[in-house]
Amino acid sequence: VHETILITGVQELYHQGMWILATVVLLTTIVMPAAQMMGLLYVLVPLRLNRLPWKLKQVFRLIQSLQPWAMMEVFMLGILVSIVKLGKMATIVPGIAAFAFMALIFVLAASMAVLDPHAVWERIKIQDNPPGSPVVRGNPISCHTCHLLCRSHSHGGYGLTCPRCGTHLHRRKPDSIARSWALILTAAIFYVPANVLPITIVTSLGKQQADTIISGVIYFISSGMWPIALVIFVASVFVPLLKLLALGYLSFSVQRKSVWRPVDRTKIYRMAEVVGRWSMVDVYVVTILVAMVNLGALATIEAGPAAVYFCGVVIITMFAAMSFDPRLIWDQMENKNE
Repeated sequence: VHETILITGVQELYHQGMWILATVVLLTTIVMPAAQMMGLLYVLVPLRLNRLPWKLKQVFRLIQSLQPWAMMEVFMLGILVSIVKLGKMATIVPGIAAFAFMALIFVLAASMAVLDPHAVWERIKIQDNPPGSPVVRGNPISCHTCHLLCRSHSHGGYGLTCPRCGTHLHRRKPDSIARSWALILTAAIFYVPANVLPITIVTSLGKQQADTIISGVIYFISSGMWPIALVIFVASVFVPLLKLLALGYLSFSVQRKSVWRPVDRTKIYRMAEVVGRWSMVDVYVVTILVAMVNLGALATIEAGPAAVYFCGVVIITMFAAMSFDPRLIWDQMENKNE
Protein backbone atom coordinates (compact mmCIF):
# COMPACT_ATOMS: atom_id res chain seq x y z
CA VAL A 1 0.00 0.00 0.00
CA HIS A 2 1.37 3.38 -1.06
CA GLU A 3 -0.50 6.53 -0.01
CA THR A 4 -0.03 9.97 -1.54
CA ILE A 5 -1.27 13.44 -0.70
CA LEU A 6 -1.57 16.53 -2.86
CA ILE A 7 1.99 17.69 -2.31
CA THR A 8 3.66 14.27 -2.70
CA GLY A 9 4.21 14.72 -6.42
CA VAL A 10 5.91 18.07 -5.85
CA GLN A 11 8.23 16.49 -3.29
CA GLU A 12 9.15 13.60 -5.61
CA LEU A 13 9.87 15.95 -8.51
CA TYR A 14 12.13 18.01 -6.26
CA HIS A 15 14.00 14.89 -5.08
CA GLN A 16 14.51 13.88 -8.72
CA GLY A 17 16.16 17.24 -9.45
CA MET A 18 13.17 18.64 -11.34
CA TRP A 19 12.90 21.68 -9.07
CA ILE A 20 11.61 23.96 -11.86
CA LEU A 21 8.76 21.59 -12.62
CA ALA A 22 8.08 21.10 -8.90
CA THR A 23 7.87 24.86 -8.39
CA VAL A 24 5.39 25.33 -11.24
CA VAL A 25 3.15 22.50 -10.02
CA LEU A 26 3.29 23.82 -6.44
CA LEU A 27 2.35 27.33 -7.52
CA THR A 28 -0.46 26.41 -9.92
CA THR A 29 -2.15 23.72 -7.79
CA ILE A 30 -1.64 24.87 -4.18
CA VAL A 31 -0.20 28.38 -3.77
CA MET A 32 -2.23 30.28 -6.40
CA PRO A 33 -5.63 28.75 -5.47
CA ALA A 34 -4.93 29.32 -1.75
CA ALA A 35 -3.94 32.94 -2.37
CA GLN A 36 -7.04 33.42 -4.52
CA MET A 37 -9.37 32.05 -1.82
CA MET A 38 -7.74 34.01 1.01
CA GLY A 39 -7.83 37.16 -1.09
CA LEU A 40 -11.54 36.72 -1.82
CA LEU A 41 -12.28 36.28 1.88
CA TYR A 42 -10.16 39.31 2.73
CA VAL A 43 -12.08 41.45 0.23
CA LEU A 44 -15.64 40.16 0.43
CA VAL A 45 -16.14 39.71 4.19
CA PRO A 46 -15.43 43.37 5.08
CA LEU A 47 -17.49 44.57 2.10
CA ARG A 48 -20.38 42.44 3.34
CA LEU A 49 -20.04 44.32 6.67
CA ASN A 50 -20.00 47.66 4.80
CA ARG A 51 -16.32 48.23 5.49
CA LEU A 52 -13.44 48.77 3.09
CA PRO A 53 -10.48 46.47 3.81
CA TRP A 54 -6.95 47.87 3.84
CA LYS A 55 -5.28 47.89 0.39
CA LEU A 56 -8.53 46.77 -1.24
CA LYS A 57 -7.64 47.75 -4.79
CA GLN A 58 -4.18 46.13 -4.66
CA VAL A 59 -5.52 42.85 -3.24
CA PHE A 60 -8.47 42.61 -5.64
CA ARG A 61 -6.24 43.45 -8.58
CA LEU A 62 -3.94 40.61 -7.50
CA ILE A 63 -6.89 38.20 -7.26
CA GLN A 64 -7.89 38.92 -10.85
CA SER A 65 -4.33 38.46 -12.10
CA LEU A 66 -4.00 35.09 -10.30
CA GLN A 67 -7.14 33.58 -11.82
CA PRO A 68 -5.55 32.17 -15.03
CA TRP A 69 -2.75 30.54 -13.00
CA ALA A 70 -4.93 28.64 -10.53
CA MET A 71 -5.33 25.33 -12.39
CA MET A 72 -7.06 22.99 -9.97
CA GLU A 73 -9.59 21.80 -12.56
CA VAL A 74 -6.76 20.91 -14.96
CA PHE A 75 -5.02 19.03 -12.15
CA MET A 76 -8.25 17.11 -11.48
CA LEU A 77 -8.32 16.02 -15.12
CA GLY A 78 -4.73 14.85 -14.69
CA ILE A 79 -5.79 12.78 -11.67
CA LEU A 80 -8.52 11.06 -13.69
CA VAL A 81 -6.15 10.29 -16.57
CA SER A 82 -3.55 8.90 -14.14
CA ILE A 83 -6.10 6.66 -12.43
CA VAL A 84 -7.09 5.18 -15.79
CA LYS A 85 -3.44 4.71 -16.81
CA LEU A 86 -2.50 2.95 -13.56
CA GLY A 87 -5.68 0.86 -13.45
CA LYS A 88 -3.93 -2.20 -14.96
CA MET A 89 -0.88 -1.88 -12.73
CA ALA A 90 -2.57 -1.59 -9.33
CA THR A 91 -5.86 -0.97 -7.57
CA ILE A 92 -6.41 2.76 -7.13
CA VAL A 93 -8.66 3.82 -4.24
CA PRO A 94 -9.52 7.56 -4.16
CA GLY A 95 -9.14 9.02 -0.67
CA ILE A 96 -11.18 11.64 1.10
CA ALA A 97 -8.84 14.34 -0.19
CA ALA A 98 -9.78 13.48 -3.79
CA PHE A 99 -13.48 14.12 -3.13
CA ALA A 100 -12.71 17.23 -1.08
CA PHE A 101 -10.48 18.52 -3.89
CA MET A 102 -13.26 17.96 -6.44
CA ALA A 103 -15.77 19.77 -4.22
CA LEU A 104 -13.31 22.64 -3.78
CA ILE A 105 -13.02 23.02 -7.55
CA PHE A 106 -16.78 23.35 -8.00
CA VAL A 107 -17.20 25.70 -5.02
CA LEU A 108 -14.38 28.01 -6.10
CA ALA A 109 -15.58 28.00 -9.73
CA ALA A 110 -19.11 28.84 -8.59
CA SER A 111 -17.86 31.66 -6.36
CA MET A 112 -15.90 33.22 -9.23
CA ALA A 113 -18.89 32.80 -11.57
CA VAL A 114 -21.32 34.67 -9.30
CA LEU A 115 -18.83 37.36 -8.29
CA ASP A 116 -19.32 40.64 -10.14
CA PRO A 117 -15.96 42.47 -10.18
CA HIS A 118 -17.69 45.73 -11.11
CA ALA A 119 -19.65 45.62 -7.85
CA VAL A 120 -16.35 45.50 -5.94
CA TRP A 121 -14.68 48.27 -7.95
CA GLU A 122 -17.69 50.53 -7.55
CA ARG A 123 -17.18 50.47 -3.77
CA ILE A 124 -13.84 52.22 -4.24
CA LYS A 125 -14.06 55.99 -4.41
CA ILE A 126 -12.24 57.56 -7.32
CA GLN A 127 -9.44 59.77 -6.06
CA ASP A 128 -9.59 63.46 -6.91
CA ASN A 129 -6.72 64.30 -9.22
CA PRO A 130 -4.06 61.88 -7.89
CA PRO A 131 -0.51 62.40 -9.23
CA GLY A 132 -0.25 61.46 -12.89
CA SER A 133 -3.94 60.57 -13.09
CA PRO A 134 -6.03 61.22 -16.23
CA VAL A 135 -9.41 62.37 -14.96
CA VAL A 136 -11.05 65.28 -16.73
CA ARG A 137 -10.05 66.10 -20.29
CA GLY A 138 -8.53 64.63 -23.39
CA ASN A 139 -8.89 61.32 -25.22
CA PRO A 140 -10.52 58.52 -23.16
CA ILE A 141 -8.52 55.49 -22.05
CA SER A 142 -10.23 52.36 -20.73
CA CYS A 143 -8.58 50.73 -17.71
CA HIS A 144 -8.12 47.04 -18.55
CA THR A 145 -8.42 46.06 -14.86
CA CYS A 146 -11.50 47.88 -13.49
CA HIS A 147 -12.78 49.16 -16.90
CA LEU A 148 -13.07 52.75 -15.70
CA LEU A 149 -13.11 55.19 -18.62
CA CYS A 150 -10.35 57.69 -17.90
CA ARG A 151 -9.26 60.75 -19.86
CA SER A 152 -5.83 61.95 -20.83
CA HIS A 153 -4.08 64.70 -22.73
CA SER A 154 -1.36 62.24 -23.71
CA HIS A 155 -1.86 60.56 -27.08
CA GLY A 156 -0.12 57.38 -25.95
CA GLY A 157 -1.32 57.39 -22.37
CA TYR A 158 2.03 56.25 -20.99
CA GLY A 159 3.03 57.14 -17.45
CA LEU A 160 -0.57 57.50 -16.31
CA THR A 161 -2.47 55.51 -13.71
CA CYS A 162 -6.12 54.66 -13.18
CA PRO A 163 -7.58 56.90 -10.45
CA ARG A 164 -9.64 54.00 -9.08
CA CYS A 165 -7.52 50.82 -9.10
CA GLY A 166 -4.03 52.27 -9.65
CA THR A 167 -3.26 50.26 -12.81
CA HIS A 168 -0.81 51.81 -15.25
CA LEU A 169 -2.75 52.99 -18.30
CA HIS A 170 -1.80 52.59 -21.94
CA ARG A 171 -3.87 52.75 -25.10
CA ARG A 172 -2.14 49.67 -26.42
CA LYS A 173 0.12 47.18 -24.69
CA PRO A 174 3.72 48.43 -25.05
CA ASP A 175 5.76 46.52 -27.65
CA SER A 176 2.94 44.01 -28.00
CA ILE A 177 3.98 42.49 -31.35
CA ALA A 178 7.69 42.31 -30.54
CA ARG A 179 7.06 40.61 -27.20
CA SER A 180 4.53 38.23 -28.72
CA TRP A 181 6.91 37.16 -31.49
CA ALA A 182 9.77 36.63 -29.02
CA LEU A 183 7.61 34.40 -26.82
CA ILE A 184 6.08 32.53 -29.78
CA LEU A 185 9.50 31.68 -31.23
CA THR A 186 10.78 30.60 -27.81
CA ALA A 187 7.78 28.33 -27.29
CA ALA A 188 8.22 26.89 -30.80
CA ILE A 189 11.85 25.99 -29.97
CA PHE A 190 10.74 24.30 -26.73
CA TYR A 191 7.96 22.43 -28.56
CA VAL A 192 10.44 20.23 -30.47
CA PRO A 193 12.26 18.61 -27.48
CA ALA A 194 8.94 18.46 -25.60
CA ASN A 195 7.66 15.98 -28.18
CA VAL A 196 10.92 14.21 -29.07
CA LEU A 197 12.49 13.59 -25.65
CA PRO A 198 10.98 11.17 -23.09
CA ILE A 199 8.43 12.68 -20.73
CA THR A 200 8.46 9.71 -18.32
CA ILE A 201 11.04 7.01 -17.56
CA VAL A 202 9.58 3.81 -16.11
CA THR A 203 11.88 1.40 -14.23
CA SER A 204 10.27 -1.98 -13.53
CA LEU A 205 12.23 -5.01 -12.24
CA GLY A 206 15.51 -3.53 -13.49
CA LYS A 207 14.21 -2.68 -16.98
CA GLN A 208 13.80 0.91 -18.17
CA GLN A 209 11.27 2.21 -20.66
CA ALA A 210 11.19 5.83 -21.85
CA ASP A 211 7.86 7.19 -23.11
CA THR A 212 7.22 10.34 -25.12
CA ILE A 213 3.91 12.18 -25.34
CA ILE A 214 3.05 10.43 -28.60
CA SER A 215 3.92 6.99 -27.24
CA GLY A 216 1.59 7.68 -24.32
CA VAL A 217 -1.22 8.42 -26.76
CA ILE A 218 -0.42 5.22 -28.66
CA TYR A 219 -0.53 3.27 -25.38
CA PHE A 220 -4.07 4.44 -24.63
CA ILE A 221 -5.17 3.67 -28.20
CA SER A 222 -3.72 0.15 -28.08
CA SER A 223 -5.44 -0.39 -24.72
CA GLY A 224 -8.79 0.55 -26.24
CA MET A 225 -9.10 3.77 -24.21
CA TRP A 226 -9.84 6.08 -27.14
CA PRO A 227 -11.44 8.91 -25.09
CA ILE A 228 -8.34 9.23 -22.85
CA ALA A 229 -6.05 9.05 -25.90
CA LEU A 230 -8.07 11.81 -27.55
CA VAL A 231 -7.89 14.02 -24.43
CA ILE A 232 -4.10 13.61 -24.17
CA PHE A 233 -3.55 14.18 -27.90
CA VAL A 234 -5.74 17.29 -28.03
CA ALA A 235 -4.41 18.83 -24.80
CA SER A 236 -0.72 17.94 -25.22
CA VAL A 237 -0.10 17.94 -28.98
CA PHE A 238 -2.88 19.66 -30.87
CA VAL A 239 -3.68 22.62 -28.56
CA PRO A 240 -0.06 23.87 -28.06
CA LEU A 241 0.63 23.63 -31.80
CA LEU A 242 -2.69 25.29 -32.65
CA LYS A 243 -2.01 28.07 -30.16
CA LEU A 244 1.44 28.73 -31.64
CA LEU A 245 -0.01 28.88 -35.15
CA ALA A 246 -2.92 31.08 -34.07
CA LEU A 247 -0.77 33.61 -32.20
CA GLY A 248 1.78 33.62 -35.03
CA TYR A 249 -0.95 34.25 -37.59
CA LEU A 250 -2.50 37.05 -35.51
CA SER A 251 0.86 38.77 -35.00
CA PHE A 252 1.68 38.44 -38.71
CA SER A 253 -1.72 39.78 -39.78
CA VAL A 254 -1.37 42.84 -37.52
CA GLN A 255 2.12 43.52 -38.86
CA ARG A 256 0.79 43.29 -42.43
CA LYS A 257 -2.04 45.68 -41.45
CA SER A 258 -4.65 43.20 -42.59
CA VAL A 259 -8.33 44.17 -42.49
CA TRP A 260 -9.57 40.65 -43.26
CA ARG A 261 -12.40 39.44 -40.97
CA PRO A 262 -11.47 41.17 -37.70
CA VAL A 263 -14.34 39.54 -35.79
CA ASP A 264 -13.08 36.04 -36.65
CA ARG A 265 -9.52 36.96 -35.74
CA THR A 266 -10.70 38.28 -32.38
CA LYS A 267 -12.51 34.99 -31.78
CA ILE A 268 -9.32 33.10 -32.64
CA TYR A 269 -7.45 35.14 -30.04
CA ARG A 270 -10.06 34.52 -27.35
CA MET A 271 -10.02 30.79 -28.06
CA ALA A 272 -6.20 30.66 -27.88
CA GLU A 273 -6.26 32.61 -24.62
CA VAL A 274 -8.79 30.29 -22.95
CA VAL A 275 -7.66 26.80 -24.00
CA GLY A 276 -3.91 27.20 -23.49
CA ARG A 277 -3.89 26.40 -19.76
CA TRP A 278 -5.50 22.98 -20.35
CA SER A 279 -2.29 21.74 -21.94
CA MET A 280 -0.86 21.50 -18.41
CA VAL A 281 -2.77 18.22 -18.00
CA ASP A 282 0.22 16.19 -19.23
CA VAL A 283 2.52 17.88 -16.71
CA TYR A 284 0.08 17.00 -13.93
CA VAL A 285 -0.21 13.41 -15.15
CA VAL A 286 3.57 13.09 -14.86
CA THR A 287 3.44 14.61 -11.35
CA ILE A 288 0.79 12.14 -10.18
CA LEU A 289 2.53 9.13 -11.74
CA VAL A 290 5.80 10.10 -10.07
CA ALA A 291 3.99 10.35 -6.72
CA MET A 292 2.01 7.11 -6.98
CA VAL A 293 4.56 4.79 -8.55
CA ASN A 294 7.52 4.89 -6.20
CA LEU A 295 7.96 1.27 -5.11
CA GLY A 296 11.74 1.02 -5.09
CA ALA A 297 13.15 -1.91 -7.09
CA LEU A 298 9.66 -3.13 -8.00
CA ALA A 299 8.56 -0.12 -10.03
CA THR A 300 9.47 3.56 -10.23
CA ILE A 301 8.42 6.36 -12.56
CA GLU A 302 10.65 9.39 -13.05
CA ALA A 303 9.93 12.60 -14.93
CA GLY A 304 11.85 12.91 -18.20
CA PRO A 305 13.44 16.06 -19.66
CA ALA A 306 10.48 16.59 -22.00
CA ALA A 307 8.28 17.44 -19.00
CA VAL A 308 10.29 20.61 -18.32
CA TYR A 309 10.25 21.67 -21.98
CA PHE A 310 6.53 20.96 -22.30
CA CYS A 311 5.79 22.95 -19.15
CA GLY A 312 7.82 25.78 -20.67
CA VAL A 313 5.73 25.65 -23.86
CA VAL A 314 2.49 25.99 -21.89
CA ILE A 315 3.70 28.83 -19.66
CA ILE A 316 5.40 30.77 -22.47
CA THR A 317 2.36 30.55 -24.78
CA MET A 318 0.16 31.83 -21.95
CA PHE A 319 2.47 34.83 -21.59
CA ALA A 320 2.44 35.27 -25.38
CA ALA A 321 -1.37 35.44 -25.38
CA MET A 322 -1.26 37.97 -22.54
CA SER A 323 1.31 40.08 -24.42
CA PHE A 324 -0.71 40.23 -27.63
CA ASP A 325 -3.14 43.16 -27.77
CA PRO A 326 -6.31 42.22 -29.72
CA ARG A 327 -7.20 45.90 -30.07
CA LEU A 328 -4.45 46.12 -32.70
CA ILE A 329 -6.70 44.02 -34.97
CA TRP A 330 -9.31 46.77 -34.97
CA ASP A 331 -6.92 49.68 -35.37
CA GLN A 332 -6.58 48.92 -39.07
CA MET A 333 -10.34 49.00 -39.47
CA GLU A 334 -10.42 52.54 -38.04
CA ASN A 335 -7.61 53.61 -40.36
CA LYS A 336 -9.47 52.10 -43.31
CA ASN A 337 -12.68 53.98 -42.44
CA GLU A 338 -10.78 57.24 -42.14
